[in-house]
Amino acid sequence: MIIAIDGPSGSGKSTLGRMLARELGLLYIDTGSMYRAVALAVMQAHVDPSNAEAVTALATSAGIDLEGDPDSLKVLLDNRDVTEQIRTEAVTAMSSVVSTIPGVRRAMVERQRALGRRGAVLNGRDIGTVVFPNADVKFFLTADSKERAERRFKEDRGAHINVSFEHTLAEMIERDRRDSTRTDSPLKAAADAIVIDSSDLSIEEVFARMMKHVHRNN
Repeated sequence: MIIAIDGPSGSGKSTLGRMLARELGLLYIDTGSMYRAVALAVMQAHVDPSNAEAVTALATSAGIDLEGDPDSLKVLLDNRDVTEQIRTEAVTAMSSVVSTIPGVRRAMVERQRALGRRGAVLNGRDIGTVVFPNADVKFFLTADSKERAERRFKEDRGAHINVSFEHTLAEMIERDRRDSTRTDSPLKAAADAIVIDSSDLSIEEVFARMMKHVHRNN
């Protein structure tokens, strides 16, 4: 079974993706982490992010892999565990830039398809539209931008990242704009996706709704 979960930042994709993968015994693939790994590689190699050809070459050659169960997923870059490094604010900003490069997206999509063919829950922004358009079940999660920013702000504070709520909200709005207007694989719900607005729902309520749809399609 392949389950696609798409949606903007802060919509609950990662948490719910892990919950579904754990419940169903499937591989969990956080595709955003793969783009973050590319961003870290770009920063460490001092490659100009505006040089699409150079960034694409790096994304194609870099060894990026995911291992572990849904609750302890490790992100490897050239066999180095970079799980913590890719969560910094600088890497987040860079990943938003490099993920708009068509060559980078093609390289990551190829890897995501190879990983997912074994059966997986994948979350991202183009899983149901590009990576696995024939996924067994497709979800598109969304929420009010202020609600999503509040969730991200709490996560950052928990990780001791010192940013203001206003900064977090502004970053999220800009990320939404970039993701939805890029020419290659823009963020949008697949025509056959199940759209869930989690603004006024708990994680448990969203999970219950998703499991009902999974069982209907199984």
